[in-house]
Amino acid sequence: MRVEVDADKCCGAGMCALTEPLVFDQSPVDGTVVLLTPHPPEELWDSVEECVRVCPAQAISLDETA
Repeated sequence: MRVEVDADKCCGAGMCALTEPLVFDQSPVDGTVVLLTPHPPEELWDSVEECVRVCPAQAISLDETA
């Protein structure tokens, strides 16, 4: 699984960083998403998928073939 983020879409809600801090953080400059781990380990996949669902700006996507 590969995680992709679109910082231009991000509204800085921070739900991703709260839900999975091993994969996501927020920029100290503007609060937008920072991707820490584009290829998270399998044990984090469920929480990363939850991040996709809860993102209000739909700024996170997954490539499950990668």
